[in-house]
Amino acid sequence: MHHLFASGLFAGTGTLASNPPLLDAVIKIVYLLAAILFVYGIKGMTHPRTAVRGNLISGIGMLLAIVVTLLDRQILSFEVIIAGMVVGAGVGATLAAKTPMTGMPQMVALLNGFGGMASLLVAGAALFEALEPQTPPVTMQMAIATVATGLIGAVTFWGSLVAFAKLQGVITEKPVLLPARNQTNAVLTLIAIVLGVLVVMHPEQVRNYWFLVALASVMGITLVIPIGGADMPVVITLLNSYSGIAACATGFVLNNTGLIIAGALVGSSGMILTQVMCKAMNRSMANVVFGGFGAEVTSGPKADEVYATVKSASSEEVAMLLDGARRVIIAPGYGMAVAQAQFAVRDFANLLESRGTRVDFAVHPVAGRMPGHMNVLLAEANIAYDRMIEMDNINPEMPEIDVAIIIGANDTVNPVARSDPHSPIAGMPILDVDRCRNVVVIKRSLSPGFAGIPNPLFAAKNAVMFFSDGKKAVMDLISAVKES
Repeated sequence: MHHLFASGLFAGTGTLASNPPLLDAVIKIVYLLAAILFVYGIKGMTHPRTAVRGNLISGIGMLLAIVVTLLDRQILSFEVIIAGMVVGAGVGATLAAKTPMTGMPQMVALLNGFGGMASLLVAGAALFEALEPQTPPVTMQMAIATVATGLIGAVTFWGSLVAFAKLQGVITEKPVLLPARNQTNAVLTLIAIVLGVLVVMHPEQVRNYWFLVALASVMGITLVIPIGGADMPVVITLLNSYSGIAACATGFVLNNTGLIIAGALVGSSGMILTQVMCKAMNRSMANVVFGGFGAEVTSGPKADEVYATVKSASSEEVAMLLDGARRVIIAPGYGMAVAQAQFAVRDFANLLESRGTRVDFAVHPVAGRMPGHMNVLLAEANIAYDRMIEMDNINPEMPEIDVAIIIGANDTVNPVARSDPHSPIAGMPILDVDRCRNVVVIKRSLSPGFAGIPNPLFAAKNAVMFFSDGKKAVMDLISAVKES
């Protein structure tokens, strides 16, 4: 949310320093109104049914905050601001139009990074400007806030670029476990603290700020590159939180109330979401950041042993399973996003319902590559919100489900999480689809998921594998059901 603020609010420095008292009061009141709209909008985003309205309300709040900032007489010329907004809006609209839904996690990662970069550049510029003879001296608050912005902003930017590169396939999704990485990060942190103290004690030596930024840039890379693709949803929410905190710190640098409030809301909401995601995986944040989850697993049974009794089925055989089924659930995963199968899945669900079968969608909190990834895909296909059932609500009903259809999911339905305390996903809450009467797994192959371990569900007595591309499989199922 704060990225839009960057285009307008970042432009004003010392916004309230020399305004008439009445204008100061008006600006503060509008910022307060904007903050109320932010909170109310975020509340609306907590449920899919009210998410669109919540987003609109937050947008109105941002518009108010930006307008009042632009009206401040201490701001840059309107020509420069408008030119920047036109260029930024053009780039953003082009990226949004050309980015497929499967690319949204990468897009979000980039936006987080841009927020961090905007923050550190503005804070650096403010520090440089504050050293001019005609300006007030640098205060302790401003110096500390500048250090926080530079440190967090650089970590956010470079960490986000690494996350983007992993998600885009530019570099490997596997954890890259650097030698002595924790010790390296500890040393870098100590050096960063020293540089931060130097900036606070001697703000006139601006080069120390840029040394700090350079060091934090290295930390951004070394902190994120050991994290595997399975943890990317958590990393994205964490970096989103960082970008909000950096923006909040920039607000203290600029004395901009709106930026402080918006940054604090983004930072805190991102941190809460990160905790929720960690809980959904039964892991601590420290384990996510330092655990190297997804590295090659050398323990546990081999895939050949686990998959010795796998049964494959054709679309006609699956259609026979569905014939007469009273209740079916569909559990989507990242494979559905890759296959762009959500529209075919909607048609398939509608077909089954026209034949008297109730169809629901079982959504795991960390399915896909960003928070709410599956909800977004299903909503794109106009699937009703009340048919998207969260894990905790659908799991108790699993024994009553006639057929569970898994499309492109793996680790989020792996019963090893319950049965093997030594598994990398031990204790992770999963969709208990193995407790359904029948299970159909649509997957290209028996390749492992992000965790790198085999899934015994694929070889369970009540399960069959339908090997195919997700979209093609669902379209074949539609034809088979119509002919049955």
